[in-house]
Amino acid sequence: MSTDAWSPTEIAERIESVGVVKARSDALSVLTLAVLAGAFISLGAVFFTVVVTGSTLGLGLTRMLGGLAFSLGLILVVVGGAELFTGNNLVAMAWASRRISAGDLLRNWLLAYLGNVLGALGTVALVVLAGVDRLGDGAVGRQAIAIGEAKAGLEPVAALALGVGCNALVCLAVWLAFGGRSVTDKILAVVFPITAFVAIGFEHCIANWFFLPWAISLGAEGLLPGAAENLALVSVGNVIGGTWLVALVYWLAYLRPGRRTD
Repeated sequence: MSTDAWSPTEIAERIESVGVVKARSDALSVLTLAVLAGAFISLGAVFFTVVVTGSTLGLGLTRMLGGLAFSLGLILVVVGGAELFTGNNLVAMAWASRRISAGDLLRNWLLAYLGNVLGALGTVALVVLAGVDRLGDGAVGRQAIAIGEAKAGLEPVAALALGVGCNALVCLAVWLAFGGRSVTDKILAVVFPITAFVAIGFEHCIANWFFLPWAISLGAEGLLPGAAENLALVSVGNVIGGTWLVALVYWLAYLRPGRRTD
């Protein structure tokens, strides 16, 4: 069996075929795996928060280490198997090839988003009950509140743009993972794009469904209006970044009519 990475054309064809399977999976399976994905991303968010708390390494190194920690979430999704709304923006490749309908695509996205939110909120409840915020004499809790306040305070245009950049990198991470043949390949494919998006400060809607409710549960005041705006705008930005900047660009490059090699 070959150990070489799949070629870009082969990656595009694999993602298209997987997109058909995802879009036609039964609702209970998609929802269950989506809850897992929401929890996985939230665990990465908790790990990020703990790692950056109290760091004196400077902005760049601190955010790089935080990004490495946050990579845990997508590694669990890719290797463990789960339905992540942002990664599933790549299902649009199957829609562009007319192998699934717009209704199939939207159904998958809606189920994935709903399940992700449930998984994220369930993880908020878990870490609150576990008292993770009390680590470091409450320093982790203060860091979590600061993160939530920063996200809720973003200007609308910035939130949208940060969402676009985020999911371009998330979908590129998933794309690269499809090129790998081993678990090691897939982990390495995920780590660099995800570390980059976190270090840069891009915004991920499902992660924010953990960060913002956690901050609110810890007593952060006045966050609800800004949190709602952030979640709406970042979600739209994520769709633009994942669908238009990755899925449809690669579809045009490799899968458009007349371009296929089969």
